[in-house]
Amino acid sequence: MCSASDRRRALLRWSAPFLLCALASACENGKHESMALAEAPVSDRPVGPIPGPQRDGGSIDNPYAGDPIALNQGRQYFLRYNCAGCHGDHAGGGMGPSLRDGDWIYGGSDSAVFASIAEGRAHGMPAWGTKLPADVVWKLAAYVKSLRTDQEPSPPDQTIPPPPKMP
Repeated sequence: MCSASDRRRALLRWSAPFLLCALASACENGKHESMALAEAPVSDRPVGPIPGPQRDGGSIDNPYAGDPIALNQGRQYFLRYNCAGCHGDHAGGGMGPSLRDGDWIYGGSDSAVFASIAEGRAHGMPAWGTKLPADVVWKLAAYVKSLRTDQEPSPPDQTIPPPPKMP
């Protein structure tokens, strides 16, 4: 009759070669994968949005453009989702850029503004497309596009004088 220690030794003697083969095979597979990654061709296509005017020529019109109810809803969403926290109460700028000027890095078309809100942008603009339905993003875009126009809901009070300039 075999003792327990004899059985363990026999098990180790028979299983050790199989374990070593499995480990060697795993290490060799890892080498091939890392070599394949190192040899992968580098793409010359940029990753993410490219600043400037749209290059694909495709543009989608905002279904809420000019709709006073949607513009007011867009203003409420702007405040509710704390867009004002970065862009300022009336989108005049703050930690985030001003949306009241016409100088927009990623374009000012309806579809470009929608894409900026939905996809986010570098240096702090979060992507809202996974958190908000498309109609809410379109209403936010409509509000942003209404800034500095006669259609802007709740425009900033122009009677307040600007602060004095520092010498």
